[in-house]
Amino acid sequence: MIDHPRLSMALGLLLALTGLTHQAAAQPLGAQPSAAQQSDVRKPGPLPAFAPAQSGQSDPHLPPGLQSARLLPGWTDGAGNRVMALELQLAPGWKTYWRSPGDTGLPPHFDWQGGTNLRDVTLHWPAPQAIDSGGMPEMGYNDRLILPFTARPADPGQPVQVRALIDLGLCENICVPASLDLVAPPPGDAPDPAITAALAAEPQRLDHRPACRVTEIEDGLSVAMDLPPQGAALAAIELTGHPEVWVSGARIAAGPAGPEAVVQMVGPSGRPFDLDPAALRMTVIPEDGARATETMGCAPAG
Repeated sequence: MIDHPRLSMALGLLLALTGLTHQAAAQPLGAQPSAAQQSDVRKPGPLPAFAPAQSGQSDPHLPPGLQSARLLPGWTDGAGNRVMALELQLAPGWKTYWRSPGDTGLPPHFDWQGGTNLRDVTLHWPAPQAIDSGGMPEMGYNDRLILPFTARPADPGQPVQVRALIDLGLCENICVPASLDLVAPPPGDAPDPAITAALAAEPQRLDHRPACRVTEIEDGLSVAMDLPPQGAALAAIELTGHPEVWVSGARIAAGPAGPEAVVQMVGPSGRPFDLDPAALRMTVIPEDGARATETMGCAPAG
């Protein structure tokens, strides 16, 4: 059975802080986009919004824990896409969460509907760091986050204007929800080195499907995936395309063939459900400080 106290704590924190649980727009069942294809688009939420901030300025009304927040203008590539980034400068001792916040974190959500001539947006997440969340290690970022994204135009012959409403968690000793309303300036004439460096910091995508074992539990599934032989400092398993399924933080344990990452998954029914192994994405942060890796899909063992 799933560890209900941790799940209840996480859900209670979300409801108490936000008053509403937000879900990212779900991909159609059976559609399994890669990490590079996924975008997070949603309706505006009820969190208190701060006045739109233009790039290059620090808003004095930013929420606690943020020293500055802006959209870096980036550049326009040969296909007419805008390559841009969100830049967050965090106050000392503060952190924010990666796309999958584990048991107790607040997941970030993005609404791009205030832009013009915008077809879709793809986020390019840099490899996360291990951050402390209530005494438990989770994936996130300290100090400064540059999160690149690609904004694709509906009409490639026309300019793209980007406005982002962003809900995210900011944490020091406790986590608080924050809402940002950011407007991007016009694109620059050349690639921004800060954005290109953040793009290069994405996890390395491996053409490999680790072995996995899926076991039914009372209210969902337990999923174990083999880690590299050298182990990992931190790992995460995501069920892509199904934001309605709660996924716990990954526990690293000894498996039948070496170290493994183990998570529990609970769907809306509170019962075991059918799982497509191709939808499982695993991100691994090595213990030796090497580049993080990412795999898509797994090979059921046995």
